[in-house]
Amino acid sequence: MPSGSAPAVAENGGPGAGGHAGRAERLREAVAAAGLDSLLVTDLTNIRYLTGFGGTNGACIAGPEELIFLSDFRYADRAAEEVEGWEVEIIGGEWLVGLAGRLDGRVGFEDDRLTVRDAAKLAGAASEGVELIEAGGRVEALRRIKDRSEIEAIAASSALTDGLYLELVERGLIGRTEAEVAGFVVARMREEGAEPSFPPIVASGPNGASPHAEPGTREISANELVTIDMGAELDGYCSDCTRAFATGELDVFASEIYEVTLNAQEAGLAAVAAGREAVEVDRAARELIEAAGYGDFFGHGLGHGVGMEVHESPRLGPRSNDVLMAGDVVTIEPGIYVSGRTGVRIEDLVVVGETGIERNLSSISKKLNRAA
Repeated sequence: MPSGSAPAVAENGGPGAGGHAGRAERLREAVAAAGLDSLLVTDLTNIRYLTGFGGTNGACIAGPEELIFLSDFRYADRAAEEVEGWEVEIIGGEWLVGLAGRLDGRVGFEDDRLTVRDAAKLAGAASEGVELIEAGGRVEALRRIKDRSEIEAIAASSALTDGLYLELVERGLIGRTEAEVAGFVVARMREEGAEPSFPPIVASGPNGASPHAEPGTREISANELVTIDMGAELDGYCSDCTRAFATGELDVFASEIYEVTLNAQEAGLAAVAAGREAVEVDRAARELIEAAGYGDFFGHGLGHGVGMEVHESPRLGPRSNDVLMAGDVVTIEPGIYVSGRTGVRIEDLVVVGETGIERNLSSISKKLNRAA
């Protein structure tokens, strides 16, 4: 499809236009466009997206005349209950040999997901005339544009995360270790039926200078910045949000980098729209940080897509080739990290619309949050 354009976001409550069957039909079109006879899908997240199956072993074969879901005897009942729109087959014996026996013609496979060893074994077991073609990323391209049901699922996950931020403020941070705060967050997510979409980051004082700091035994003190980055996976969809908290009065330096980061984040948000180059959105935020003299302290990209996985396409950064499309769900998360002193990152999760942000899924205030 043309850069920056996307199919209309589905208005129905089910997944995509026509539910899982609609996703399968769009995959069929992609397979035909790639000149393949079929596509073998082995990545479990992609399988769940296409079929609804949530087990730990499965595969899909999608072609013009067939939509076959395959698993082993352990999942016969579960597949019958969960799989929508696909013929279910159960493989007995060796898994890859069984898959190979169902392949015919020019077959695409997920070369970015299947190991080299398994790909070689699959090729060795396939019948004469079967040609395996590297075709990774086909399902991920379909997953990139979120339908209404997916956006609502991500919104629910984001609401859970936002609620946890409010709980942290109410509990207070001073005197607690970073690991204690992270443990509380994980426990609360699980009480709500969710799992962390990534290990929470709790970085206080000088530890904030590390973008992916691991929570440790450091006790959070008064009058410092604490950066917390967390996300939940709820009902198969992820969230991602970062906020920085002040545990009292901050020095001039900490206050300054917070304000610069916030201004850069607002500039990045204002640049979001379908058709915008991801590098252009990144530049809108990065230029403000550079102008303030902190360009060398913002070393990562501005953001990334979020969906069934917490890191998906598109990527927003100075070397990205992506163009935003309506229906993308992306983070906008500039940061400043100064070794030996402190750091800050501010992150929202937003839905890309035709002319700007359709919806900001992060509701926690970005005015410097106080959490004593």
